[in-house]
Amino acid sequence: MLYRPHLNAELSERREEFVRFEAAWGASVESYARRLRELGGRTSAEIRDAAAEAIKAGAARAAGALPTGELDGAGAFVVPFGERWRSHEEARRWALEVLRGRVTCAADGSQILPGREISLPVAAVQAAWFENPHTPDGQDSYRKESRFALITPEELLQAEGGGAATAADLVSLRRFELEMAALSEFLERRRGWRARGERTPVALFDGTLLLSTTRTRTQSVAPDFSRGYVETVVEAVKLSRETEVPLVGYIDQSYARDIVRLLDLLSADAPPAATVFDARLLSAARNEAAAAPLFNAWGDRTIFCHCVREGLTQDFQDAQGNPLVGFVYLQTTGEGAPARLDIPAWVYDAKLLDEVVNTVRAECVVGNGYPYALETADAAAVITGHDREQFLRAMQEFAAEQNLGFHVSRKPVSKARRR
Repeated sequence: MLYRPHLNAELSERREEFVRFEAAWGASVESYARRLRELGGRTSAEIRDAAAEAIKAGAARAAGALPTGELDGAGAFVVPFGERWRSHEEARRWALEVLRGRVTCAADGSQILPGREISLPVAAVQAAWFENPHTPDGQDSYRKESRFALITPEELLQAEGGGAATAADLVSLRRFELEMAALSEFLERRRGWRARGERTPVALFDGTLLLSTTRTRTQSVAPDFSRGYVETVVEAVKLSRETEVPLVGYIDQSYARDIVRLLDLLSADAPPAATVFDARLLSAARNEAAAAPLFNAWGDRTIFCHCVREGLTQDFQDAQGNPLVGFVYLQTTGEGAPARLDIPAWVYDAKLLDEVVNTVRAECVVGNGYPYALETADAAAVITGHDREQFLRAMQEFAAEQNLGFHVSRKPVSKARRR
């Protein structure tokens, strides 16, 4: 139980710490926002050359983000969204036209971690996916399916005994693999969409398509498991390119710092601020009288940038050494920070970027600020407290039927019922 008076007292006691941080943070953000606006006046080639020189001089190992040629046409890092509506009904009409006849698919997952309820460790993962062809019959044509997998005591104990890995590492990896497998099957099903004269299909993943060794080390993921994540996501990105079916990694609350790292690299005289991240930077300048916000309205996005983050392995490069994945930031709500979209670089090269981003915009209109397909997949995949209780009961019955030498404690089941 949370004791609110204690919380209120602690907040009051430490108020000045929050005030100091907010002031320093705001000043840093405004400094980065000013530098980003100034960078918009240069060409993509100039920025790439300057970044290469700075790296050569030892300023950093990687640029983080490198703008594509889209910057040259836009003349700024932010591309305004041209559509404006007077009501949500008008927005929905636009969204439904964008989605009409277009097949979208989203996948999400959930998991049951091993606990002390069972005398031997056992876990489970579940992935669900929602495929919607957006045809007039609607309810009769969409697909909502799921897949469930157990992780046995032998597998979990081997993971625990393998060094830095934990059982939780294994469960998270299996869930990730199950989600990506569902999306990969969709990519294969939509292969040949051009020849069939269909609109561009889009697959949505709730998470990033870029996994750096730095990030997995920070999260204490063992090297073998880190490698498993990288191989899984790179295979999906390459399959997207092969099938020509766009795959989008949607990150609602991103703390990535790729644009910030580029600005640090090109501004050696300005002190870097470790607390500033891209999404906060892009939603900045609302209190700066001399300049407009970087994002002015719903639907605005950044130009497409290649991601060349430090810690990315060569797996995230093609045979010529070019980045496989890039990103844009997209304003999907009236207020708050933008979402990040990780998008395979081939989508930009194939001139499908605007169509793909419009599809995400349309999904967000239907989902009231969050992609409807992802929202639906999440609802189908989630494992509730009641579901966990059913899982424990099934495990208990299974052990009794098979005369297996493990048992399920009644205490956690009782606690779950009370809560």
